[in-house]
Amino acid sequence: MYNARMNVCVFCSASDVAEKYTRPAAEFAALLGKGGHTLVWGGNNRGIMNLIAQKAKDAGGKLIGVNVRRFKHWVFDGADEMHFLETLAERKAVLIEKADAVVVLVGGIGTLDEASEVLELKKHGAHIKPLVILNTDNFYDGLKRQLERMESDGFLNSVEHDVHLSELIYFAESPEDAMAYLEKHGN
Repeated sequence: MYNARMNVCVFCSASDVAEKYTRPAAEFAALLGKGGHTLVWGGNNRGIMNLIAQKAKDAGGKLIGVNVRRFKHWVFDGADEMHFLETLAERKAVLIEKADAVVVLVGGIGTLDEASEVLELKKHGAHIKPLVILNTDNFYDGLKRQLERMESDGFLNSVEHDVHLSELIYFAESPEDAMAYLEKHGN
C-alpha cells in the first residue's frame, strides 16, 4: 500500500448545501488530515470549501489554498500557504500543478470545469495523477454514464493512443473508498 504523504487537490463547491453532501465531504477531509496529507484547495471560507479546510486542519493536515484576488475577502484564515492569482484559469493550473492527486466532491459548474480539465490533461498524458470522484448520494451517476458512453462511442481516445476510462478516473462510493484508492495509486 502507498503510504507517502500527498498533496491532494480537492475540487468542490463553495455553496452551503444539504447535510447529505457535507457529511461525506467532512469525513473525507478528516481522513486526509489524519493521514498526514496536505489539502490543496480553492482557499475559500464558504460552503464545502470552508468545511473541508477546517476538518483537514483539525485532523492534522496541512492546507495550501489557491484563490483569485477578487475573492480575497472570502479567504480561509489558517492555511499554511495561500496563493492569490488573477484569473480562475491561472488558479486551476496552480491547483493541478501543486497536486499529487485530485479528488472531486459535489459541486457546480466550476467543479465540473476543474474535473474536466484534469481529465482532459490526463487523457493526453500531461500527468498521471489519480483522479477520484466521490460519488456522494449518486450525485455523479449522470457524469459516469456520459463518460462511459463517450468511451463506448470512441470519444475518449487521444490523438496519440487509445484510452480506457478506468485508467483516467475512479468513482468512489465512500470517503474511505476514495482515500484507499489514493493511498494505493498515489504518485
